[in-house]
Amino acid sequence: MAEGNISEANVRKMNANEKCNNFMRQFRDTESRELKKLTANQFMEVWSHYDADGNGYIEGSELDGFLKEFVSSVNAADANPESVSDAMLAELRDCFMEAYDDNQDGKIEIRELAQLLPMEENFLLLFRFDNPLESSVEFMKIWKAYDKDNSGFIEADELKNFLRDLLKEAKKDQDVSEDKLIEYTDTMLQVFDQNKDGKLQLSEMAKLLPVRENFLCRSVFKGASKLTREDIERVFALYDRDNNGTIENEELNGFLKDLLELVKKDSLRLSQDYDALDLQEFQDAIMRGCDFNKDGKINRKELTMILLALAKHGNEEDIQPAAGNNPLAEIATIGMKALKLQKLRVRHFVTRTLGANTSS
Repeated sequence: MAEGNISEANVRKMNANEKCNNFMRQFRDTESRELKKLTANQFMEVWSHYDADGNGYIEGSELDGFLKEFVSSVNAADANPESVSDAMLAELRDCFMEAYDDNQDGKIEIRELAQLLPMEENFLLLFRFDNPLESSVEFMKIWKAYDKDNSGFIEADELKNFLRDLLKEAKKDQDVSEDKLIEYTDTMLQVFDQNKDGKLQLSEMAKLLPVRENFLCRSVFKGASKLTREDIERVFALYDRDNNGTIENEELNGFLKDLLELVKKDSLRLSQDYDALDLQEFQDAIMRGCDFNKDGKINRKELTMILLALAKHGNEEDIQPAAGNNPLAEIATIGMKALKLQKLRVRHFVTRTLGANTSS
């Protein structure tokens, strides 16, 4: 009897050691050695384990550790700790990043990892790999539809309603119980709620519900000499979804969301996070300088001015603010007062580009 107890204890100890030595091994089938389908909670366990610093990415030594354990977990035990050589790891990293690093930033995001690991079909649907949004205009319409209390955040109940509707759209809502839906909601919050405040701000929701492309990031907007009338018309058509000749409401919000993301992307020292208040302050600053007829909308002429300024910004990194009573220069004055210290660089971008563009 005692011998049997010792044997059982040893088995538990061996399993614990195995889990400790290679975290991924516990998720493989003991016979076939293939990865089993992960539940939402298991996927979160994997992500949390390898995103050790909690910055929302698996990168550097974290990525190397994941790749080593992902490959070596095929073996039932760690026969040789050096089974994955440095050369092998480098080749594996290159192949892996080419296949899964969609935005080519050298890091693995949660959505990119989800493409690699097998997961419950219904949970995988929530990542919308096969159906990304066409533009940020669609994103802003969804945001406003589910931010029922207009708080500027998507709270847990609002997120649960959003996920339920996604499953309903895929005709899978009858397959998911209320408890499972709550599990999905909690997991999505754990994954995308970077500041851990229990709700999703704009930039966090944008990671959960990405658009196919930020059109403003195209290289054509990085050089004024290459920007054509056709380019401007293409952008205007992208955001003027109702074809009424102006960019307004959710169309305007979507355009400014893309513009704000572009500004932040161009500044490596600036936080990539933003919330609804940041977007509103950015909108106020842009519109104060560009909305000449004060109708709260952007017409073709006003859009052209912004796009030419973006293109000029791509060529000239040290443009100085415009002097005098240039209406676009007001953006810097008002915007910088409106933002906190860490957001001043966004307004400085507006000063350097939009203000300087009209002074030349």
